Amino acid sequence: MSVKASVSISKSQDAYARTLVEEGRYASLSAVVQRGLELVRAETEARDLETAALRALLEERAKGPFVPLEESRDETKAMLARKRSELGL
Repeated sequence: MSVKASVSISKSQDAYARTLVEEGRYASLSAVVQRGLELVRAETEARDLETAALRALLEERAKGPFVPLEESRDETKAMLARKRSELGL
């Protein structure tokens, strides 16, 4: 179901959208705007999922033991060395 809405875009956005339609990439200006909104939705949903995953990771890490920065760096270096060795690098 379509809903009619009035939107304002800049002259350069209008020119670009019309070029896309003229080139046959989109059937209409509405199709260009709809695609743009879908891209914004996908980007927003992906960012929200990444943020939620990061929050969950931080919450999980906050529950664990405190590891001093230098010790953490040493552990990371050791892990990278193991991985490189396992991969023959």
